[in-house]
Parts: sequence; structure tokens; C-alpha cells
Amino acid sequence: MHNPMTMDDRVIMITGGGQGIGRALAEQLLSQDARVALVDINADTLAETRNDLLRAGIGEHRLRSYCGDISNVDFVTTTVQQIVSDFGDLYGLINNAGIIRAAMASEMSIDQWQQVLNVNLSGVFVCLQAVGNHLIEKAKNGDPNPGSIVNISSDAGRRGTIGQINYGAAKSGVLGLTMCSAREWGKFNINVNSVCYGMVETTMTETIRQEKFRDKYLSQIPLQRFSSTEEVAPATCFLLTEAAAYITGQHLSIDGGFYMSS
Repeated sequence: MHNPMTMDDRVIMITGGGQGIGRALAEQLLSQDARVALVDINADTLAETRNDLLRAGIGEHRLRSYCGDISNVDFVTTTVQQIVSDFGDLYGLINNAGIIRAAMASEMSIDQWQQVLNVNLSGVFVCLQAVGNHLIEKAKNGDPNPGSIVNISSDAGRRGTIGQINYGAAKSGVLGLTMCSAREWGKFNINVNSVCYGMVETTMTETIRQEKFRDKYLSQIPLQRFSSTEEVAPATCFLLTEAAAYITGQHLSIDGGFYMSS
């Protein structure tokens, strides 16, 4: 019997793949028999993750890395083309790259605002568009199952946040990108969904996980713990599998119950 959770050698591009959640996503997909294209702006962490995975026994034919800025249209366009050339195909995207520049709304500089919007919203769109156009071409050429896209949003984009209005606005915008592209590309059988993380144990959440704020946030999480990167990866990758073939335009919260909607 065919396992709908296996990736069957499909090629997945992961932005922000050099560390944290991106690395956990890569490890999860590789365990599901995918081939992975890691994209990250940090050359050192990207090389470290790639080398660690190769040392763990992942063959070079299943893993490639590409260093650059996802908010740069030329880089993204060229990288998508290179991935297709290197692997012979591209099936999916996890739009994971993101940054934070924290400040209260009344004190945030326009530069802090713009830096986060450039990466967390415009960069997500640039990658979505580049991969989406490739998948559309596959569909027009007769591929009945061209691929899927998962955008990484956040509970900050659904319920708001304090001290990160730029981040919250960008992540809310990602939900809109998801729904609009899902409606436009459904006719090509391209699935587009988003996941909303809560408090994942990464460098980006170090401040709110400190003793000063820890109990306040834990009291709002029904499961009463922060999640590890490994804990959020399987549900995220599920949305790229055949098991999620009839899911599109949806926002999946992977947050221990931090956000609940009726």
C-alpha cells in the first residue's frame, strides 16, 4: 500500500534552511525521502547544516545549498532556475526565512519596519511567485500534480504581539498571500497553505523565553510548554504530502493551543 506521507524523491526548497526551524524542516523532509534545496543568507550556518547532514549519511544528490537574500528578486529567480537544473525538478516550497527587529510601535524606526517587511513579507512573495510560476508551467505542460507551497506565518499575525508591530503586520500579510495565491492557482492543482507557529525554541524567541516573561507566556499555552523545532516540523511538512492533497488556502496553528478560533 502506498504511504501518502512519503515525499517520493520530490524536491523541496526551504528558505531560512541553515538553522533553527529551517534545519528541522530539512531533516524531517529528508526522513520522508524528499530531496532538499536549502536557501539561507548566512553562509556559515548554511554550510554547517549542509555538512552535518552529509556526514549523517545524506547523499549529495539529495541535498544542495544556495546562499543569498530572498528579498532580492534576481537571486530568487536565478536560484529557482538553478534548483531545477541541479535536481531536474522542483515540487514544493517552504517559505520559512524571517527576521525580527523589535521595538514598541511608538518608537519603531522606519528602517526597523522596512527591514522586517522586506524579508518577512516581500521576500515571501518573491519566493512564492518564482516557485509558483514554475509550478504553473509544469501544470500547463500536463503535470496533474505540479506541487505545493507552505508559507510560515505566526500567531503574531493572528492575535497581535507587543514590541514587534512590523513582524505582526508581515505575518498577517502572509496569511493574505496564502489565501490569494490559493484561489488563483487552484485551477492548476497547486496547493498553498500557511502554518502559524507559537513559541518555538529558537534564537528569535530567546527574549520572551527568559525568566522575566516565561511564566506569562506559558500561562497562555494550554499544553504549558514551548515547542522544539523538531516538534513543529512534521505537521508543517504534512502539508506538502499527498495526504494534504485537498487542503488549500488554510492556516494551521502549531502552537500548543496558544491561538484558538471558533
